[in-house]
Amino acid sequence: MKIYVDYDDCLCETARSFSEIAVEMFDKHVPYEQIKYFELNKSFDLDDDQYERFMKRGHEPEVLLSYEETPGASKTINEWISNGHEVSIITGRPFSAYEPSRQWLDEHGLKDVKLYCLNKYGRDSFIKNSDFSLELEDYYKMEFDFAVEDSYKAFKFFEHLPDLKVLVFDRPWNRECVFPNGNYTRCMDWDSIRKILL
Repeated sequence: MKIYVDYDDCLCETARSFSEIAVEMFDKHVPYEQIKYFELNKSFDLDDDQYERFMKRGHEPEVLLSYEETPGASKTINEWISNGHEVSIITGRPFSAYEPSRQWLDEHGLKDVKLYCLNKYGRDSFIKNSDFSLELEDYYKMEFDFAVEDSYKAFKFFEHLPDLKVLVFDRPWNRECVFPNGNYTRCMDWDSIRKILL
């Protein structure tokens, strides 16, 4: 099988780190469980200038390398690979974040997964003229059987795959979203994902 896995808040605890960065940079105290919006500028009440600086900080190499692994992620993915499944990490991070993102994967035992940077959210505004390693037209030629994703904003990228099973990683910002169809299943952790896809 071919499996799509999102990076931030599926493989690693990005939002928890951003919660700490918001305190460090702007003295904005928003605990993880109160991050109600995928749009971080809205969750942390940041103006445009603050948001740009905030996102740049969160994408600095040393920060990207510091993100904690979501428990069970690498173990489950390596088990899939050992069972012959093909795993692709499709991230909305810009290509300028590729090297530290690749290094993080390697350091967490995920050397055999492919990593693609796809402009999912039009976020190249905070790193001007960003490049991405995967264009939308090429992404839409790819096929997947399962996807692990936390962002309801990314669901539109699955519309061309009517049989795709989407495992939605439970996060505060997706708890009130309406799933597009019955192919979507909320999963509380990697153990529950593993039980669905052995």
